[in-house]
Amino acid sequence: MRLRVVLAAGFAILLAAAPADAQPADDPIGTLLETPTAPARPAAVEVIPGPPAYAPPPRPPLTAPVHVDETGKSPDAEPTVTDLAYESRLRASSASAQRFQGPLDGGWTLAAAGSDLYALQLVDRGNGVVEGAWRDLRRRGALSGSGFVDQIETQGGDLTLRFTLASGALVEAVLHAAHDGAWTGEFVEAGERRPARLSRK
Repeated sequence: MRLRVVLAAGFAILLAAAPADAQPADDPIGTLLETPTAPARPAAVEVIPGPPAYAPPPRPPLTAPVHVDETGKSPDAEPTVTDLAYESRLRASSASAQRFQGPLDGGWTLAAAGSDLYALQLVDRGNGVVEGAWRDLRRRGALSGSGFVDQIETQGGDLTLRFTLASGALVEAVLHAAHDGAWTGEFVEAGERRPARLSRK
C-alpha cells in the first residue's frame, strides 16, 4: 500500500514538472503543429494586356453630298475587317432569302428602240403574286417620274405590265419569254406602239 502511494506521488511530480503542451519526441504531427510557420505568400500573377479597344478609322470630311445613284463612290474610309465580315453576312442572308423568291423578283429595265425607258423593281413571292414599282429613266429626279405598277399578269410564257403615268397616260407592255432570260414583245405608251425588251439590270 505504501508502495502505491510512493509511485502515485512520483508520477504526479513528473507530470507537474513537464510542460503541459509537450509532445513525445517521436510524434511528427505534434511537431508540425507546434512549429510556427509563416503564411504562404501568393505566387506572382503575370498580367497579360488584352488587345486594344476597337477604334474606327477616321472618316474623311465630306465636301459634297453623295447621291444614291452614284455607285462606286463613298465618303467612307476603306472598310475594316469587321465591316467586311458584316457585309458578308448580309450578302449571305440576302442570297438565302432570294432562293425563296420567284423568277421575276429583282430589278429590270424596259427598253424600246435601243433606249432604256423605265426601270422596274419587281417583287415575286413565288406564289403567283407579283408587285412592283417603276421609274422613268428619261426624267431622273422628277417627282412625277415614278410610281407603282398597277397590274402584273403572268400566264405561261407571257407577261403583261400596266401602269399609269402622272399625266394619266397608260403604259402597257405585252411580252414573251426569250431564250436568254429576257422578255420581248410590244410596248404601248400614250397610244404609241413600239417593240420592246425587258431585261435584268
